[in-house]
Amino acid sequence: MNKLFKSPLPIIAPSILAANFKNLEKDIEQAVNGGAPWIHCDIMDGHFVPNISFGPAVVETVNTITDAFLDVHLMISEPDRYIADFAKAGADLITVHIETCNHIHRTLQQIREHGCHTGVAVNPGTTLSSLRAILNQVDMVLLMTVNPGFGGQKYIEYSYERLRALRLVREELQCNFYIEVDGGVGRDNARDIADAGADVLVAGSSVFKSNDIAGEVQALRNDATSGYRSMYV
Repeated sequence: MNKLFKSPLPIIAPSILAANFKNLEKDIEQAVNGGAPWIHCDIMDGHFVPNISFGPAVVETVNTITDAFLDVHLMISEPDRYIADFAKAGADLITVHIETCNHIHRTLQQIREHGCHTGVAVNPGTTLSSLRAILNQVDMVLLMTVNPGFGGQKYIEYSYERLRALRLVREELQCNFYIEVDGGVGRDNARDIADAGADVLVAGSSVFKSNDIAGEVQALRNDATSGYRSMYV
C-alpha cells in the first residue's frame, strides 16, 4: 500500500476515458514515458452520472499493461457492491463519491480491508463541510472541477476557491491526504490549480487528444511544478 507515496508531487494522472481504446497499451505507455506515475480510471454507471464507461475487466487489462499506480474513481451508485471487484482487478486507490455513500465510514473501511488506499470525491455543488468528519480517514480527496459524467468539459472557475479552502482545512486538521482535481485540466490552468493546492491533476482530453502524449504529460507536469505548493503536513 505504500505505493501511494513513491511518486514525487505534483502528479499528473492521465484519464484513460479519453484514450484511444484501439491503441490503449500504446497510449498508456506514452503517458507513462512522459512522466505520469498514475493512471486514472473513470468508472461510470449511467445512473449516478449520465454516461457509461467501463468496468473491472478494463481495469484488469490496464493492470497487465503497466506498473503505474492505478487510481480508480467510482462515479457509480452503490459503490460498496463493486469495491471487491475493482480491488481484485488491480486498483491501488479507490475513490467513492460522498454523494453516493449512506455509510461512508463503512465504505472506506471496506476499501482498506481489500488492500487499497482510500479516496473520497465531492461534486462541484456539494459543500466541503460534508467531508470534514472523515478527512482523517482518507488518503485522498478528489475535487470534481466539472460536473461528472463526460470528458472534455470546461474547468469551473470557482473551484480555485474550493481548492484553497480544502488546503487550509488540511493544514488546520493536520491531515496528510492528497488533494486531486478532476475536470478541465490543461496547459492553460495546471499552474494555477497546483498553486491553489492540488497535489494530483487528472488530465484526460488534454493528454490523450494530443499528437504528442508523452510531451503533453511532461509539459503539464512542468507547468504544475512551477506553481506547486508542497503539502501543509
